[in-house]
Amino acid sequence: MNYGTGEYWRATAALSLGSFLVFAIVYLTQPLLPLFVVEFGLSEFMSSLSLSVVVFCISVALLIYGPVSDAVGRKPIMVWCMAGGVVSTVLTAYVSDYSVLLILRAVQGLFLAGLPALAMAYMSEEFSPKALSVSMGLYIAANSLGGMSGRILSGVIAEYWGWRSSFAMIGFLSVALFVAFVFLLPRSRNFKPSPLQWRSAALAMINHLKNPTLSIGMLIGGLHFFVFIGSFNYLTFLLSEEPFHLSPSQLGMLFLAYAAGSLGSAVSGRLSDRWGKSRCMMAGILIFASGLLLTLVGWLPVILIGLVLQCFGFFFSHSASASWVNSRAAFAKASAASLYLFFYYLGGGLGSFYLGWFWHLNRWPGVVGGGMLVFILTFFLTRKLYAEESRSLVRVNGMITTK
Repeated sequence: MNYGTGEYWRATAALSLGSFLVFAIVYLTQPLLPLFVVEFGLSEFMSSLSLSVVVFCISVALLIYGPVSDAVGRKPIMVWCMAGGVVSTVLTAYVSDYSVLLILRAVQGLFLAGLPALAMAYMSEEFSPKALSVSMGLYIAANSLGGMSGRILSGVIAEYWGWRSSFAMIGFLSVALFVAFVFLLPRSRNFKPSPLQWRSAALAMINHLKNPTLSIGMLIGGLHFFVFIGSFNYLTFLLSEEPFHLSPSQLGMLFLAYAAGSLGSAVSGRLSDRWGKSRCMMAGILIFASGLLLTLVGWLPVILIGLVLQCFGFFFSHSASASWVNSRAAFAKASAASLYLFFYYLGGGLGSFYLGWFWHLNRWPGVVGGGMLVFILTFFLTRKLYAEESRSLVRVNGMITTK
């Protein structure tokens, strides 16, 4: 598809709407965590599983959909996966047992992984190079907008009508978005089916993992999402208690700070050409850590500034680490990208387990301390990448280029 054609805009709109839908569903429980503690008599850790289990299941499913779609096609799998995610979301509005809620959230994760696993493959096959760059930017923006909107809508709805209404209303909104996705997305024209090749896909991933330059970049991305999701989970408990007493809608509004993340990604992409990707990772770590430390100040305006810095620093580093893996993969780049996303979402799914221990030990100061330990590790790992990058890159007219 060429840029500017009607078919191009329909495809771009469909994928962006689908991305908005997926990430709105994934993150809608984050402002609801304190409500789950009260209604189901849970610990903060158990409540945070309502998000962690979705993200963890996404990480597992990401490794499956790529090889399957090579044989079956991109659009059919995306359609069926999104249908399953929408249905399971609506059903969650009617559960009365928390264990059933967790099961349905796990099902959502397994289904919702279909779109992020295949959308970029669809775009790379169907769009011209110019069309691809524009569409990719809109698609990624829809990721952030969906996650932010899902949290805000969920918090506002829950405050007035209860958390079940959050699932019901977002679920029924997702039905409309799903119908639009199905009718707007053109069928694949350049897709060429191939037999399932599990063995070759697995061997490519194993070889990527044996490459320390790649595996460190993947680990850094996963560990940062590990802290990012986990810290935001426990922050909702901190701010719902004394002396803040924020309501669900106010907790949802906290995630407007994600807008700083979009800026962080864009700035990182530009500066990585001048600084190098490893330096951008280090800068992102320092900004992320500074924001987390600011939340120790017991004054809400300063905490909000800390949240903005966390979002900016996290996405600044995430953009650089993802770009590092893509640029350093000498073969099977799609497998390398899938592995990066696997580590990324696996980290997001496990962060609440690790930080939950620190929350139990010393509440919010413990969470901040646990995050700092991770940053020390990732900064050390990034220094190793910097040494590698310094050996292989030279500066020409102020720009970083390969020797």
